[in-house]
Amino acid sequence: MQFYVVYIREAHALDSRSPSGGGSNPILEDPRTLAERREVAGSCLAKLELGQLPALVDDLDDAVSVAYAAWPDRLYLVDAQGRVAYHGGRGPFGFAPEELARAIADLLGRPAD
Repeated sequence: MQFYVVYIREAHALDSRSPSGGGSNPILEDPRTLAERREVAGSCLAKLELGQLPALVDDLDDAVSVAYAAWPDRLYLVDAQGRVAYHGGRGPFGFAPEELARAIADLLGRPAD
């Protein structure tokens, strides 16, 4: 089993629908190039201390975000055949790692802990 973080469009960029920044939140504009998005993704992963998880970065066309309804965050489980075996609710309120753990156990045919 492999786990990935997929970084999508910055949710709270200054030029977004819901800007915020300052204090512990970065103040930034939405990246205009893939290199800029990768740089912001790296900063985000470091701040969230997710450095051990491999990360993928959605392209500027936001194809992954659109295909998976990923904004602002969401958990997915994709089986070995590439089918979505679980998709969680919209974060942050629908972000339920315990549901994902049960879906993984079900997929593997094991009892959930």
